[in-house]
Amino acid sequence: MRQLHRMRTFYAGGVALWAASAAWVGWEDPGSRQMWVSVLFLVVFTGLLALTSLWLWRRQTTDAGRPEPAHHAAPRKTVWRRHANA
Repeated sequence: MRQLHRMRTFYAGGVALWAASAAWVGWEDPGSRQMWVSVLFLVVFTGLLALTSLWLWRRQTTDAGRPEPAHHAAPRKTVWRRHANA
């Protein structure tokens, strides 16, 4: 779940970056190859963001009734040592 949240943040950043790039290049040189490449990457990152958001939404709705699993530390092993004075 944490990794999906991180990826969603990454994809949202990619959408913002490629949207800005497509807008800038489209303003400077409309219809150029660079504009279409930026638009293509914008579509790819938008699709990845939508898919990741859908997975997270589905995961949250299926896990809504389940309690969170407890994260416990591993049991400590006790090491017995002989003391030199004993």
